[in-house]
Amino acid sequence: MEAKFLSLEGVEGVGKTTNLKFIAEYLTQAGISVVTTREPGGTPIAEKIRGLLLDHNEEVLANESELLLMFAARAQHLQQVIKPALAAGHWVVCDRFTDASYAYQGGGRAFGVEDIAWLEGFVQKGLTPDKTILLDLQVELGLKRAASRSTPDRFESEQKVFFENVRAVYLQRAKAEPERFCVVDASHTVEQVQQHIATYLDELLNHG
Repeated sequence: MEAKFLSLEGVEGVGKTTNLKFIAEYLTQAGISVVTTREPGGTPIAEKIRGLLLDHNEEVLANESELLLMFAARAQHLQQVIKPALAAGHWVVCDRFTDASYAYQGGGRAFGVEDIAWLEGFVQKGLTPDKTILLDLQVELGLKRAASRSTPDRFESEQKVFFENVRAVYLQRAKAEPERFCVVDASHTVEQVQQHIATYLDELLNHG
């Protein structure tokens, strides 16, 4: 089977880390060679950029700088990890990708779609995920879950309206590209969420 590029998306607290591990294990058991990674990050340089983006810095990070840093990390990630893995026949499962830029910088920071689309074209040259699993959850519940697990990072410290806008863009994108997106209700139990994901992965494995 041809290597596929899968991304996992969602607002804070939806359970991406837990379900990324589940997806990787499920595919591995099906005989698929899997590379898991994350954004921003995935390479030593991209992880340094992640630190700039997520840490509470003394200097306020300009929104324009945030958007450019996201794509700088993505460019490094694509060249060093994603493209080589796909070329070698591995499936890539990534915790967030460019949909997150449209959601967080487009929805949250109110950047125009055209600016993000230009950067997407410049950096990715047409490479996008084959399939995207969107873990959807009410913002209030997601933030409660996130706050219970760790100290909020720079993004997690944003106001609720920021995340409402992020979620809205994610759902808009899922509606616009139903062939690529699988929307999973993340308010259910972990077992129910993973059963939904497993059903979707079975379809992908059986029908491509």
